[in-house]
Amino acid sequence: MMYTKETEIKLARLGKTLLSTPPKQPAADTIDSLRQVIRHSDWRYYIQDDPILSDAEYDKLFAWLKELEKENPELVTPDSPTQRVAQGLTKVFPTVQHLVPMLSLENSYNADDLLDWDRKAREVSGLPEIEYCIEPKFDGASISLIYEDDRLVRGATRGDGVQGDEVTVNIRQIRSIPLTAGFSAYGVQQIELRGEVLINKNTFKKLNEQRTAENLPPLANPRNAASGSLRIVDPNEVAKRGLEAFLYNMSYHTMIDDIPEPPAIQSHSATLEMLSQLGFRSPAKEMKVVRGIQAVIDYCLEFEARRDDLPYEIDGMVIKVNSYDLQDKMGMTTHHPRWAIAYKFKARQGTSKLRAVEFQVGRTGSITPVAKIDPVPIGGVTVGSISLFNEDVIKEKDLKIGDTVLVERAGDVIPYIVKSMADLRDGSEKDIVFPKTCPVCSDPLFKPEGESVWRCVNINCEAQVVERMIHFVSKDAMDIRSLGESNVRKFYSLGLLQDVPGIYTLDFEAIGKLEGFGPKSISNLQSAIEKSRTQPLHRLIFGLGIRYVGETTAKTLAHAVQYLPDLAGFSEEQLLALEDIGPKVAGSVKQFFSNADNVEMLQRLETLGLNLHSTKGALSAEGTLSGQTFLFTGTLHKLKRSDAEALVEEHGGKIVSGVSSKLNYLVVGEDAGSKLEKAKKINTVKILSEDEFIKMVE
Repeated sequence: MMYTKETEIKLARLGKTLLSTPPKQPAADTIDSLRQVIRHSDWRYYIQDDPILSDAEYDKLFAWLKELEKENPELVTPDSPTQRVAQGLTKVFPTVQHLVPMLSLENSYNADDLLDWDRKAREVSGLPEIEYCIEPKFDGASISLIYEDDRLVRGATRGDGVQGDEVTVNIRQIRSIPLTAGFSAYGVQQIELRGEVLINKNTFKKLNEQRTAENLPPLANPRNAASGSLRIVDPNEVAKRGLEAFLYNMSYHTMIDDIPEPPAIQSHSATLEMLSQLGFRSPAKEMKVVRGIQAVIDYCLEFEARRDDLPYEIDGMVIKVNSYDLQDKMGMTTHHPRWAIAYKFKARQGTSKLRAVEFQVGRTGSITPVAKIDPVPIGGVTVGSISLFNEDVIKEKDLKIGDTVLVERAGDVIPYIVKSMADLRDGSEKDIVFPKTCPVCSDPLFKPEGESVWRCVNINCEAQVVERMIHFVSKDAMDIRSLGESNVRKFYSLGLLQDVPGIYTLDFEAIGKLEGFGPKSISNLQSAIEKSRTQPLHRLIFGLGIRYVGETTAKTLAHAVQYLPDLAGFSEEQLLALEDIGPKVAGSVKQFFSNADNVEMLQRLETLGLNLHSTKGALSAEGTLSGQTFLFTGTLHKLKRSDAEALVEEHGGKIVSGVSSKLNYLVVGEDAGSKLEKAKKINTVKILSEDEFIKMVE
């Protein structure tokens, strides 16, 4: 809560009195006094950044309160400062549903994007000018909080937007989140708040210094550190991370006995002010309310120029229509609200030295050069490795070992080298020599005509073998969940796993002797492997890792035969006759089945009980969706992607692999990306929500 000057003076004096002359009064009164002083001290320290007690004084009062509560357990209340840290470890984080889905925001990157968004907003609202609220876009971990009758009852992660992990115990360790807040003074009985958990830049620096001193690996960046901290099973460890939280949105509320809504919850800016008054950290100080989009643009540019002055990482600004009534009128899409948009700051850049280039081998034999640079912080992330993609990129950018290079994070995510700074060369730089033989197996490399990627064509190359197994067990292939990348690499290095068929002959007795593999984990692994034997044929085909064969093409091939080895008898002309299969795919499939090692592998897999038969000889030619093409993008919440695609095929429709004029329907889930934007530009493509798709099928 916000304290008056008189109350602050009173509590400050009470704190000094408690420290110097312990009062002679009932334990209940002393406990109440201690709680008042500690809560006020927390507010001054965590919200106002202006401590009123020294650390030693605070610790003395806190220890006294704990001792009194231990002696008088009947006086302990859930909102006591001592009850933030729960006893024992959190075993699991159950999944809970948000009261209102946490949608993503539409992104903008320049003034033109904002002008276009404002035009659409004015068209929808019917107003010549709109009042906007602008605030920083914090770069942390999103959370959802529920308060009922003034008490914090639940904290959850964002999850998939509809539901997330319930992490209330860990949320209670964040001292800038009040355990109680006076919402009832505004007539509010229940409220759901949205916010961001983050780590102060200085706190993050000290945390890494401490981890280094303890011989622990440093945390990569404040955002990941904040997100990971919310899922630490020991709340005592969470408390040590120094997490902070900003609450920036009210998504849902109910009033007490139909009390009329006060002005504090009739606009976004007023709500932020209310949260600040109630003792939360909100962007009330940083926000700005303006009329018209030009004022929005001006403030965004002004804030971008001083982003580094803030104690927190931000990656842009959020612009929201200020009036809640107008927000309701404008509504939302399946992906984002129409009344809000994120303005993303320009990509971060930095300079570094290119020290070496390593060459990595992928599952299809592709050789990828990876630049090793002096670690450089860019946008809150320390970058030390950057993919150079292929030999042509090295030549185009004229890169040399020893160059000073300009590094950028595209969209504040993927790092890449913009250019080398040739003017800074001193003559000691060395050319990057692309290998002629595989860096793993030493076989000669081959670059197909018309391609830019060199490849190792030795199918038994150790690097390819491991990468193929990792792909085979992945979620969209055979979905062997307990056998991920780390376990594949571990089992291979120990000689317990040599190839794909070896997955089905693993020595579980030997695995059980390894650290971290108890009876339950062994049982889970066995169950996952057993279940994969019955996966449909298209998953097996995709899992084989045939070059150019994605999930959709794998389904096409599965529908073309009753028995997988029959594909070995297909000519390239027959393969080209299949829907959406071009010369590259046809040639790759033909090459795969003409390799004796691959044919032998399939025979071994069948002997080991895997399903090599198709349940459908051909796609359904009849049905309510006959002749219609579909593509899914984003996260679906009522159907699994595979189930939705199966529904299309069962009703005579067809799944395509990309957006083009051949596409009839794009079904859009949450976090839809470039496919949605591309589809909007093609008039013939109809865009459906998940609910609209289900209704169409029904």
